[in-house]
Amino acid sequence: MSLFDEIRAAAAEVARRARAVALDEAGVERLAESLARERPGPPGVDPAHEPFARDDDTLAFVLTLNAVNFGSGWFPRLRKRPGRSGYLTVAGALRERFAAQGAFSPAELEALEARDCARLFGQQGVPGAEELMALFARALRDLGRWLRERHGGRFAGPVEAAGGSAERLVRLLAEMPLYRDVARYDALEVPFYKRAQITCADLALAFGGRGPGAFRDLDELTLFADNLVPHVLRMKGVLRYADDLAARIEREELLVCGSPEEVEIRAVAVHAVERLASACASRGFAIRPHALDQLLWARGQAPEIKAVPRHRTRCTYY
Repeated sequence: MSLFDEIRAAAAEVARRARAVALDEAGVERLAESLARERPGPPGVDPAHEPFARDDDTLAFVLTLNAVNFGSGWFPRLRKRPGRSGYLTVAGALRERFAAQGAFSPAELEALEARDCARLFGQQGVPGAEELMALFARALRDLGRWLRERHGGRFAGPVEAAGGSAERLVRLLAEMPLYRDVARYDALEVPFYKRAQITCADLALAFGGRGPGAFRDLDELTLFADNLVPHVLRMKGVLRYADDLAARIEREELLVCGSPEEVEIRAVAVHAVERLASACASRGFAIRPHALDQLLWARGQAPEIKAVPRHRTRCTYY
């Protein structure tokens, strides 16, 4: 069984046992019918997918950005750029740094502190941002150390070691502690590996499926389980939350990372997107779960979606 099959199997089992989150099969069919009718093309809203002039910079940017591609539980407190989400604020600031000064070297990453990240991401003096900036600094130091110790100080090293396998690259990235996105649900181990998986997808899109973006098993990727795509699925009638959980989210209470409700939201969303991909295919609209993720994430930027609170969790996974 591949790692991606393990993710799917665990998500399906959580969906079967879930007490606070339910999959609405009729909602899956309605959304699939709408998508099959519309046949939307790929969205174009993510800075991670825009290549730089130099391939080395593009590769370094994707790996560096995904090292800090988390923080949704802190994003309401961040100073955001006008009209930008927390993620787009972080991605935009990092992209400007690369455009102005080039990529960080692994040694530079290892030297970063929280104050450096606050300056880089425009969060100096922002109350409540200090904890996230400290985690960003730790994640970037981890990346620099991992590249130096395991891959000869080269951003190309892990991609070369993966040998065209997305599964292999996910496993390599998970050697870094903050990438080890595996939860427990009762006695069940539930892997997600959101950031490691999205790194593969971002590389594929940034390089047009060539060179560092060529993965023979790319279509095996699952949903990149975060807090926005499950929210979109809920708004579209695909997921239903128990009244108590819905009320807590509406009150903007933080859910504990690894709590049953938080694991159910992510896992049932993974399973729902598998079901949605199958329902789309049965209508002649072939789209893989990772592409559905990008489509649904982009739709989550709509004002009417953002106007309704979604679950927030403070962790290094999303």
